[in-house]
Amino acid sequence: MDTVALLFADSRFPGGAHVHSGGLEEVATRKLITSEADLPGFLSGRLSGAGSLAACFAAASAHAAARGVHKRHWAALDAELDARTPSFAQREASRAQGRGTARAGRVAWPSPVIDGLLTVTPRPHHAVIAGALAGVAGASPRDAALFVAYQAISGPASAAVRLLGFDPLTVNAVVAAMAREIEAVAERASAVAGAAPADLPGPGAPALDLFAEAHLRRHKEEVRLFAS
Repeated sequence: MDTVALLFADSRFPGGAHVHSGGLEEVATRKLITSEADLPGFLSGRLSGAGSLAACFAAASAHAAARGVHKRHWAALDAELDARTPSFAQREASRAQGRGTARAGRVAWPSPVIDGLLTVTPRPHHAVIAGALAGVAGASPRDAALFVAYQAISGPASAAVRLLGFDPLTVNAVVAAMAREIEAVAERASAVAGAAPADLPGPGAPALDLFAEAHLRRHKEEVRLFAS
C-alpha cells in the first residue's frame, strides 16, 4: 500500500471519522448486534454496499485528480455520488467527513486541483475528496479505493468496542479476516476508475439507509455517542 494510503487509513488522521459509527450505533440500539459473533455479517454487508460505493468513487476521484480534470468533472462526481446515496442522513454524514478530510488534507497536500474541487463543492462527499487528495499526493486509484473500503469497516468495528464493550483483540481479528474481501472491493473499484461519473456502479444498502434515518431522528431527541 502507498504511504499516502497508510496515512489516510491511520485512525489518527484528523478527518473526523472517529465520531461516525457507520450505522453500528443504531444497530446496537436495536440489539441486532449483541456479541462479537454478530459483527462479521454486519461489516461484510456494509463493505459490499456503502464501502463498495465509496471505493468506486474514491478510485474515480484519484484517477481524475491525477489527470487534472476540469471543475465540471468534480461537480459531476459529487452529484453522481449524491444520487446513489438515497438517505439524507447518509449524505450528511459523508459530507461532514468530507469537510473534515478536506481541512486536514489541504494542509498536508496543498494543490490547485483540490482548491478547484472545493470551489465547486465546498462540502464534498468523503469518497470524492479523499480520492482526490490521494490522487494529488501520488497514490493510485486502487490505493484510494483500498483505504476508503477499509475505513468503511474499521470505523464501525472501533465503534463496537466503545459501544458494546467487545474485546478489541477479537474485533481486530474480525477486521483482519476481511483483508481479501477489502482487496477485492478495491480491485473492482480501480477497474472502473476511468469511467464517466454517470457510468460508475451504484451498490446500495437499503437497511443501512433506513437505520441512518432512524439514528438521525434519535440524535435529535436524545444524546447519542456518534453522529451517524
